[in-house]
Amino acid sequence: MTIHPEHQYLDLLRRLLEDGDRRMDRTGVGTRSLFGEVLRFDLAKGVPLLTTKQVFWKPAVREMLWFLTGGTNIRPLVAQGVKIWTDWPLATYRKETGEEISQADFEKRIVEDEAFAAQWGDLGPVYGKQWRRWQGPDGREHDQIATLIRDIRTNPASRRLLFTGWNVGELAGMALPPCHMTYQFHVSSGADGGAPRLSCALHQRSADIFLGVPFNLFEAALLTHMLAQQCDLDVGNLVWFGGDVHLYSNAEEQAREQMTRAPRAFPRLKILRKPDSIDGYAFEDFAVEGYDPHPPLRAPVAV
Repeated sequence: MTIHPEHQYLDLLRRLLEDGDRRMDRTGVGTRSLFGEVLRFDLAKGVPLLTTKQVFWKPAVREMLWFLTGGTNIRPLVAQGVKIWTDWPLATYRKETGEEISQADFEKRIVEDEAFAAQWGDLGPVYGKQWRRWQGPDGREHDQIATLIRDIRTNPASRRLLFTGWNVGELAGMALPPCHMTYQFHVSSGADGGAPRLSCALHQRSADIFLGVPFNLFEAALLTHMLAQQCDLDVGNLVWFGGDVHLYSNAEEQAREQMTRAPRAFPRLKILRKPDSIDGYAFEDFAVEGYDPHPPLRAPVAV
């Protein structure tokens, strides 16, 4: 009998609840934590979009496309209704101005007032900046994604097919240092005459297992599909490595509920056209087919 791959995730929830080290963290919420965990998914058999709770994949697509623009301001995300990054600049605004503005009013000002967004909506040199515009000591900028695509195409056996967001010199300026930190890729030889397969290994230094990781798994799979299409490859495996894997105390009951639910079939990710470059994708180019999740389970974000 084949074991559903989502059971890896559910087993990790169980072990966090049973064996996780209780620790107080920087947010003050408190967690149960394990160190050094691995999940593995065959992308040819479906995209790892969890089914034991609904994962809202559309904001994840919009976020990945935003990363790939090299942008660092939340304005284009908020304008599309994506609010997953609002908490950090909102907390900064409240602290520095003393104004207890509501999240809705803050987001409204971000969208409507370009100068306000420029001052208060920027997250510092976070993911997109490092992926597309890493600045070297000589001042030159390095597009890690463009280099990765070039190297996959021209030197697929390379062991240097990777990019990272962990720029030590710019960490202090980031609203949040990168959690999904380093992505490494591997091109396997085509089996039985098929196309070679592109696999991804994601090292995540800090892994919020309930809220963050479901998004991270889907986004890593999404990026792998995009890169594979750009390089005329099939998709292979997604291997996820978690450093500090943690469950916040305010999500424990939700995690227990999720563990009672039986996984359903993973859906399929479809890319509806092939743009000329990685920069040519639009939200409308992606479809998820056959997604039938259990109802959503919600928990507050720990900032």
